[in-house]
Amino acid sequence: MAITAAARRELIEAVGVRYRAASSPDRSRILEEFVALTGFHRKHAIRVLNTNSATLAERPSADRLRPRLYDEAVRQRVIVLWEASDRICGKRQRALIPILLPALEKHGHLKLDEAVRTRVLAASASTLDRLLREPRATSGRKRRRAAAAGGVRKSVPVRTFADWKDPPPGFLGADLDAQCGDVSAGSFAHTLVLTDVASGWTGCVALIVREGALVADAIERPRETMPFPLRGIDTDNGSEFVNEVLLAYCSDRGIEFTLARPYRKNDQAWVEQKNGAVVRRLVGYGRLEGVAAGHALARSPGCIRGRGCS
Repeated sequence: MAITAAARRELIEAVGVRYRAASSPDRSRILEEFVALTGFHRKHAIRVLNTNSATLAERPSADRLRPRLYDEAVRQRVIVLWEASDRICGKRQRALIPILLPALEKHGHLKLDEAVRTRVLAASASTLDRLLREPRATSGRKRRRAAAAGGVRKSVPVRTFADWKDPPPGFLGADLDAQCGDVSAGSFAHTLVLTDVASGWTGCVALIVREGALVADAIERPRETMPFPLRGIDTDNGSEFVNEVLLAYCSDRGIEFTLARPYRKNDQAWVEQKNGAVVRRLVGYGRLEGVAAGHALARSPGCIRGRGCS
């Protein structure tokens, strides 16, 4: 039968007085009864019974709980970051939070006071998994991003190869080129390729991970060096492009946002050809993963540093 910590403390104090005053044969009997009652290991029981009550009084009570460091405010922010990162595991989320959090704050999707922000950034992978245990248990296999992307996709017009006609400079095709080598599993660096349909101008942005919340920030960087205003963006149907962040980014700046047809690479022929002619020619086909690899990719000729690579 389990006993409370307070009752256990009273029992130790009462039996301890008898144990320390008893003779050797009586001590053995008292010890056996005490072990049977408490379930303590014999050696531990000896140490406990040989401790006087004054020393016990100085020790903190087992009932005294330390204050929670990661409270409900932290948990709610962690859930938002978990949803934004497509519900990845704690180990991957721990590496992504320092990159993803500033991007969400920049675009107004998350606002944290300094105390909560510090604790979110300090949370370990195991702490993140513990905070997310309940939402993971109730979420099942359904992925929020797929449903959200479906709603966004319906609001974005489709542009085919034949619809381009003769656009003015400033309409860019956008594509992500994966630096994954022969294995597509895990996290690895990407290159965001932006190509102007009218002139062929191309800009490349290094990204340390494939993440939709970071693409809008990556698109903003080449705008500083473009020889013409950004009028439109045409992308494929990947979730890194088809999301609420990029839709809001284009809407706020008056940029036309269109999608190519799924599995019709010819709709994006202008940017697709740059993957081989520019990115693969300069970087190759090897796998690049981690912060150091992201820095190396950002230093390649013609590449601009994206979030996490600067």
